[in-house]
Amino acid sequence: MQIGYKLASEGYGPQEIIRQAVMAEQAVMAEQAGFDFVEMSDHFHPWLDTQGHSSFTWSVLGAIAARTSTLRLATGVTCPTVRYHPAIIAQAAATMALVSDGRFTLGVGAGERLNEHVVGQGFPSVRGRHERLREALEIIRLLWQGGYQSYEGRHLQLEDARIFDLPDTPPVIAVAASGEASARLAAELGDGLFATEPEASIVEHYRRANGSGPRYAEVPLAWATDEQQAVQAVLQTSRWMVTGWKVMSELPNPVNFDAASAYVEEKHIRQLFAIGPDPEPHVAKVRSYVEAGFDHIVLQNAGPDPDGFLDFFAGDLAGRLRAMT
Repeated sequence: MQIGYKLASEGYGPQEIIRQAVMAEQAVMAEQAGFDFVEMSDHFHPWLDTQGHSSFTWSVLGAIAARTSTLRLATGVTCPTVRYHPAIIAQAAATMALVSDGRFTLGVGAGERLNEHVVGQGFPSVRGRHERLREALEIIRLLWQGGYQSYEGRHLQLEDARIFDLPDTPPVIAVAASGEASARLAAELGDGLFATEPEASIVEHYRRANGSGPRYAEVPLAWATDEQQAVQAVLQTSRWMVTGWKVMSELPNPVNFDAASAYVEEKHIRQLFAIGPDPEPHVAKVRSYVEAGFDHIVLQNAGPDPDGFLDFFAGDLAGRLRAMT
């Protein structure tokens, strides 16, 4: 099992994100106590205005690659179909693989209206965005073969394009899934799986479709020295996570998420997040994902003190989580 740290690009500016990534690599207070990888979302808007940030992920990842040497990097996740054309993502991921010396994983998904509507092309239906994601993956794979390539899909096209700087080994592609159809797509055109819920059925669908790659999952945690402080931090910046994926994929702007999550109370936060300074709830939350079949665990801390969380991980969590393997 590998353990990653979620870089909250919506909650911190780019310089702070880079600093946290460097600390994540250096958080070694005991043997093997550091993180194996960091994962960064690729957003145009934050979920809530109170978060207040959303830097360009690809620039920040390049800076992190230059400042680290062993830490693996991943997008979690990029939508390669509306705001970006898949040719651009194929080029960006190939470049990241080169400048990171092979430490990069491309996480992709069908996207959210929050980020994709900004280019004025609308946002497709669920079926439409899954069709586009399939075509995007085919285009990315085609370009990574080398040479000039063209593609004529129902939604996406490629005309006489070539990526000149390609790594010897293409990056791993982890495809976000929430059900059977997307899990099968991850097995067919991806190299790995990406999910946000501890649903064993997602892993089972992936395996039944002959998927055998890494299985990424984000685990919602909120660490603080005081339990109530952790709850309040989630209510302020991360309560949108309680709304569920059907809401999260459809609303267009932070103000809409503010309204949609206005009903969220402390009890809802405690149902979704592991809360507070006691390591036991955090270990139990991670265990639920490991038991569901995920082997690349991303710790998504919504607490107010990232430095404190990194110390907490190194001192109280790392050994116990790695023992789950």
